[in-house]
Amino acid sequence: MSLELKPQKLSRESFASFGEVIETNDAERLIINEGTTERFHDLANIDVANENGKPLINIFRGSPRPRPIEIKMMERHPLSSQAFIPLQNKPYLIVVAPIGGSVGPEDLQAFEAEGHQGVNYQRDLWHHPLLVLEEGHKFLVIDRGGSGDNCTEHWFTTEQGTAHISL
Repeated sequence: MSLELKPQKLSRESFASFGEVIETNDAERLIINEGTTERFHDLANIDVANENGKPLINIFRGSPRPRPIEIKMMERHPLSSQAFIPLQNKPYLIVVAPIGGSVGPEDLQAFEAEGHQGVNYQRDLWHHPLLVLEEGHKFLVIDRGGSGDNCTEHWFTTEQGTAHISL
């Protein structure tokens, strides 16, 4: 069995139960550096301190998956949030499911993000790994380093089936 996911446009309201949308629209703005820089202040709640974690700043470079994009696994980070901020103005996809002990294709929700929108996944939120639509799409990723197991993967069973994204 395979469920079809139809991505909806990403917005702060539609994504609120999964985390935060990182964008400059409606952000607090400060003028700093002798008036030469506009700072968009406090865009996301980065949560990495659990069990003596430390923040990591990484760059991920993604490759598109074959179409239709099949969703057969999800992952979560029980000790921290995870933020993805695109470094190019290219759309990309997001697949998430509510926080909980188990996840299946029927729990998934898909979003299409614009290239100026990042996301910060809540701690322990089920999400699919990076889903880019163009080769070499880069993201600044802020997540947790330190001791402790901070990644759980769940591969869907034959009985659960899969989901695919139709664009």
